[in-house]
Amino acid sequence: MSKSPAPTPDTAAAGAHPDVTGLIVLAARLGLTVATAESCTGGMVAAALTDVPGSSAVLDRGFVTYSNRAKQEMLGVSEETLAAFGAVSEDVAQEMCEGALRRAGVDLAVSITGIAGPGGSEHKPEGRVCFGLARTGQPAMVETIDFGALGRETVRAKSCAHALLLLEKAALQVERDLGKTP
Repeated sequence: MSKSPAPTPDTAAAGAHPDVTGLIVLAARLGLTVATAESCTGGMVAAALTDVPGSSAVLDRGFVTYSNRAKQEMLGVSEETLAAFGAVSEDVAQEMCEGALRRAGVDLAVSITGIAGPGGSEHKPEGRVCFGLARTGQPAMVETIDFGALGRETVRAKSCAHALLLLEKAALQVERDLGKTP
């Protein structure tokens, strides 16, 4: 597992926009399939993927696991992990993406769990979102971004965009690994 040392902003926090059509085209060309495991985004990543014609060749399914029970039943997140770290944690994000990868039988899976707001706590503030990316045959990658108290809609939109960027980066890495860069 690759963990980030501390919550930090990155391209999504800075407002980078993913090329969803390019992601679908690349993933289809490489024969990659994708699953999403979403909590605070409630299916926004899967919706963004299905907005693109041809996405049915790539997107296998999306798991919307808003409750802890759903995370456990649909993705196999352990009760122990939830109790020890809480739903908004890199540990849960990792189990979510690994569970989606395993249960869907896909090549790539992305997970999102966070506090879109309003609310939060001293230890888990509004705008903190944990992400996971699992790829068949590779260790899962997890990271946390503190978007800040930007409002629910903005935090969710930035989280969706970042998850799509993670998928895009993973597909590009697969392309490099296979030596299929045009």
